[in-house]
Amino acid sequence: MSDSTDLLSSPTLGNAPERAARAPSDKPRIRVLIAADTFAPDVNGAARFAERLAAGLVARGHEVQIMAPAPSRKHGSWTEMHEGQPMVVHRLHSWRWYPHDWLRFALPWLIRGESRRILDSFHPDVVHFQSHINVGRGVSIEAAKRNIRLVGTNHFMPENMVKFSLVPVGLQDRVIKAAWRAARRTFGRAAAVTTPTRRAAQFLEKYTGLTGVRAISCGINADNYAPNFEPRTENRILFVGRVTGEKQIDVLLQAAALLSPELDAQIEIVGGGDQKRNLEHLADTLGIRSRVTFTGYVTDDELRGAYSRATVFAMPSIAELQSIATMEAMASGLPIVAADAMALPHLVHDENNGYLFKPGDAQDLADKLTVVLTASPERLTALKRESLKLIAAHDIKRTLNTFECLYRGEPVSDLVTNGASSQSPE
Repeated sequence: MSDSTDLLSSPTLGNAPERAARAPSDKPRIRVLIAADTFAPDVNGAARFAERLAAGLVARGHEVQIMAPAPSRKHGSWTEMHEGQPMVVHRLHSWRWYPHDWLRFALPWLIRGESRRILDSFHPDVVHFQSHINVGRGVSIEAAKRNIRLVGTNHFMPENMVKFSLVPVGLQDRVIKAAWRAARRTFGRAAAVTTPTRRAAQFLEKYTGLTGVRAISCGINADNYAPNFEPRTENRILFVGRVTGEKQIDVLLQAAALLSPELDAQIEIVGGGDQKRNLEHLADTLGIRSRVTFTGYVTDDELRGAYSRATVFAMPSIAELQSIATMEAMASGLPIVAADAMALPHLVHDENNGYLFKPGDAQDLADKLTVVLTASPERLTALKRESLKLIAAHDIKRTLNTFECLYRGEPVSDLVTNGASSQSPE
């Protein structure tokens, strides 16, 4: 299992749970091509979702192939294991995008040719593309020519992309608008368009003019996470995610510096990214370096250990279309303190399983963290149990059921609508 959300395990392999696994025996299996601009071993939420989806579908008996840029200079088609499931992966010849700390991309004209080759050899029933940029655009054009059913999922915000581009600040608004127009063209080819949350769906509809975008949770297997109800012996604040600018980890460090010294709060930052050195310097400047641990990438077992020993999970990001890391923290029974931005209010119900704070406001974040860190054992247990209750709506089995219906053209209900779960198709 290579990890994510935004999540932050290093690429390792694990076993997909069999109980998440079986499709109804009376329905035909589906041939699915999942096309992604980022896939394991990349470490982000979109890659994590595509990997989990593919492994879950294979476990149910469907035939799944992956099309994605190669994570190194080696490219070609071969069988890989992901979450314990074998699948053919077509690794496209890729180039490193050096403004970003890991991103690699495939050239558009090569993608079109590779799309033709893969589609004509695999003959999928459906192509599920994960973004409108290079790979999604190219494969959707070729699939549409062949009348192959298209499903598109958006994990992408152009506003985040330009931060890693070389585009001058004065031209960035134009680039963002052009990116949304491109999204309109590519997603417009799809029979169904999804995003992880209702707010993300509304965001996509607003900026592209599309209608009928479905909110379908990325889903997690909560059985992989074990809540810890033992009395806490320390105050430990956990963040899991890419260590990049849009995550606003600097706000978390500033908030940590505002906490009462009597709390003796320890801050654990799990993940890697281009801002690590800057944040280490900020921790030094704030005088809290001895209380902040930057772990970098970790294994799945180490990640679960981090969730287990934490008192509270903090997510200061303002750009989450869902946040798999927050979902995993909830499945681990953690109270959440998160920015009141984008999709996070779908997961964090203020004063129920945690608290929302004003985005970018370090003092407000510090105040909300203090509420959790000073809560009575009874109150802390109540917050934890509510996280476990709310995460049930995001079970990966529901997500798999829903995408199976979309692939077949069957009617479905959104799994997540304004923070409440809908009934999943059976």
